[in-house]
Amino acid sequence: MAGRVLGTTLATVSFSVALASVTVKSSGSCSIPACRNSFLSCGFHLNSNIMSGSNGSKENSHNKARTSPYPGSKVQRSQVPNEKVGWLVEWQDYNPVEYTAVSVLAGPRWADPEISESNFSPKFNEKDGHIERKSQNGLYEIQNGRPRNPAGRTGLIGRGLLGRWGPNHAADPIITRWKRDRSGNKITNPISGKNILQFVAIKRKDCGEWALPGGMVDPGEKISATLKREFGEEALNSLQKSSAEKRELEEQLHKLFSQEHLVIYKGYVDDPRNTDNAWIETEAVNYHDETGEIMDNLTLEAGDDAGKVKWVDISDKLKLYASHSEFIKLVAEKRDAHWSEDSETDCHGL
Repeated sequence: MAGRVLGTTLATVSFSVALASVTVKSSGSCSIPACRNSFLSCGFHLNSNIMSGSNGSKENSHNKARTSPYPGSKVQRSQVPNEKVGWLVEWQDYNPVEYTAVSVLAGPRWADPEISESNFSPKFNEKDGHIERKSQNGLYEIQNGRPRNPAGRTGLIGRGLLGRWGPNHAADPIITRWKRDRSGNKITNPISGKNILQFVAIKRKDCGEWALPGGMVDPGEKISATLKREFGEEALNSLQKSSAEKRELEEQLHKLFSQEHLVIYKGYVDDPRNTDNAWIETEAVNYHDETGEIMDNLTLEAGDDAGKVKWVDISDKLKLYASHSEFIKLVAEKRDAHWSEDSETDCHGL
């Protein structure tokens, strides 16, 4: 579908990657600023039922995208009850508030122009030059030249803090290793009998909560490059390294990101910054250092959006920002690692 599409095009939405569908690959009220790198780690909530909003109402789905005030502002969304989230539910009196942050309207390089500008003709549902406007969840609807959130109504139109009309693509690297004793033996939880897995967590400067490193995909950038770049910037402080240090760091990062990895989640995420016309989609990928030798050669150092960084043991006691603990839970399941001391707790039904 090229250019703007006027009128209504019925979306054929398929939730192409469910939480339980994990791909294995191998390769050689917090004030949130409108900035490219902070999109991922502050605010999104995973929901495997999110696409239900397109066809009708679903209890407990699409919640964060309807919360007020809108992040970083005093803007109150129009209230959207559960039964009226879906676009197929007729609602003639629907009157959403319009809001796009001043920082987005200022025209930074990561943001689109306003939809009304005469020289702006985005190609929705396809690759638009270097900008990916296709959704990972299938086709989305266009009405009056604006894309419609595939999960349903949010009570707010415009872009809020998001730069792109339609999907705003992001990536979450989940770096793991086995917890070991001084002799190098894997440490097992005495109750579950499973080995303990650790992951790299950062403490956000803006939210003050522990989270996964992550950020937005630059135009023309491959997801694999985004994952590596964001981990380097936030967990290794790569932006502040000398040229020689950067070369050495790049060598080790290449080894790490060439490891076997798991695509944990890919698609739409329920985020308080989402609007009727702009939303976040992410790809969360687990890179596992089986022996720990690669990460032994890398010194964790917080940088960019991160205030602190450390290795954290994976368990159900984790208190991470937004839905990051749900991603971690899936990693524990797929790696057959310890998660809970409660034998009745499993990793299904997220």
